[in-house]
Amino acid sequence: MLILARGGSYRVDDFVAAARRLGVEPVVGTDRCHQLAELWDATQFGSLEVPLDDPEAAAAKIVASGPFAAVIATDDTTSEVAARAASLLGLRGNAWEAARRAGNKRLLREALAAAGVASPIHEILEPGAVPATTLAYPVVCKPLGLSASRGVIRADSDEELLHAVTRIRAILAHLRPSDDADARRVLIERFAPGPEVAVELLLQQGRPSLLAFFDKPDPLDGPFFEETIYVTPSRHPAELVTKVIKTVVAAAAALGLTEGPIHAELRLGPDGVQVIEVAARSIGGLCGRVLRFGLGATSLEELVISAALGHAVDPVLVGAAGVLMIPIPRGGVLKAVHGVPDARTVTHIEDLVITAQPGELLLPLPEGNRYLGFVFARADEPATVENALRKAHDKLVVELTPVL
Repeated sequence: MLILARGGSYRVDDFVAAARRLGVEPVVGTDRCHQLAELWDATQFGSLEVPLDDPEAAAAKIVASGPFAAVIATDDTTSEVAARAASLLGLRGNAWEAARRAGNKRLLREALAAAGVASPIHEILEPGAVPATTLAYPVVCKPLGLSASRGVIRADSDEELLHAVTRIRAILAHLRPSDDADARRVLIERFAPGPEVAVELLLQQGRPSLLAFFDKPDPLDGPFFEETIYVTPSRHPAELVTKVIKTVVAAAAALGLTEGPIHAELRLGPDGVQVIEVAARSIGGLCGRVLRFGLGATSLEELVISAALGHAVDPVLVGAAGVLMIPIPRGGVLKAVHGVPDARTVTHIEDLVITAQPGELLLPLPEGNRYLGFVFARADEPATVENALRKAHDKLVVELTPVL
């Protein structure tokens, strides 16, 4: 099977391990430099250079390099490539147009509006246009194609809107050049107040199975939207949880998604349930490690691979669990993270992984696109999980050297 990932992705190791546990030979397709590819550890798993910025060419390269029994996308930027390749290979997958809609905030909003699925009202700011909006403040400004809250900024006035758009355009200017106008457009949408939740679904021939319903106990009110804690199962009322899940299923149908994992983010506010994001991939970073299913402790990645191979899956989440995405407190060069051994000894902490390396330049949101690391906890109750994650985080001290 082929695992598609951007160079430096968090997700590769877990998918490779899951494939091996299932007796499937993993091949990793990335956009890394072909010259550096010679240094890739081919003894660990096969590798394939794929031009991920050109989905049509990437799909053709994959077909020519096959055969594969499944093609797995690990993030938003690989979902369209995976869909195109799966279609050409006659494998299970989404229509590429559906995957593209999920990965583009303009197309996502248009599809949801056409289907009557509630989401924040929005406007599109064209490249070079003077920042302005007819929407009532507060609003949230976003690039159309980035993820992990990168470039997402709240504005409460015309002055803040100008500052937010200027900052977003600076971020976009540092990305790879693209002929797609959406790569330079900015979405401006009405801020949706209220708590945020995340839902993980797995679609098989359009039939949804719930993988997890995550509460986000920390308020996400801006000016930036750095996510920290995810806890499952939800502590919201059962009726509301059911309504949210039905909304995600409707949103996936509006986009045309029928196969594979869905990661959705929604707001629960005075205007009801509103869809913020729907992605045609599983939860990002190392967050999937917090999910274990059934008595055999099956991983999220194993379920995703099994479904892609056409096997029936029946996910049953075991116990309460949560993950803390360790935020980057400020910009600088990482010198050390102190307190890791003490944090690991906190009751109910299952694991703590620092993914940033000493000497690495770290950028906080909205310019940054990664976290310092991840903390995982498991217990009988969601409140106990949340408390353990907060205690562990309190023991960490991040030492950064300022950039001159």
